[in-house]
Amino acid sequence: MIAASLHVALVQPAIHWNTGNAGRTCLAAGAQLHLIEPLGFSLAEAEVRRAGLDYWPLVHPIVWPDWPSFERKLPLLGEPFFFAPGGGRAYWEIEYPKRTVLIFGREDAGLPADLGARFRDGIVSIPIISRQVRSLNLSTCVALALYEVLRQARDAG
Repeated sequence: MIAASLHVALVQPAIHWNTGNAGRTCLAAGAQLHLIEPLGFSLAEAEVRRAGLDYWPLVHPIVWPDWPSFERKLPLLGEPFFFAPGGGRAYWEIEYPKRTVLIFGREDAGLPADLGARFRDGIVSIPIISRQVRSLNLSTCVALALYEVLRQARDAG
């Protein structure tokens, strides 16, 4: 899998630590990170340094001003998969194509409702077995999904 074929998009992320962890995972996995504004934090150099993201300059995230701007370019990036609780299929049941875009919503609200409605057939979930757990951390979800795509690419040859 080459970096140009694997993308992660965070829609309106709110917490810089989660975004930083997702960025580090993208860097490790060879994926391109996309951040769709508005962001709940600043990407100013001083703020990034304060958050301890010393590897951030290597991530080279692409920042989009809004969802419509990103959506216009989405067909050029690959097939989108929207991650949300209660999605139709578990993420490990998907056969990911060579060009894949993994899309995640905001930590506190998930995907905007209009995206969930418009892309209902493309929604997948990460199953949570325990009833005591309400949700998983955003950066954990990014890691699980990215490495499932990489596993499938490896197994495909």
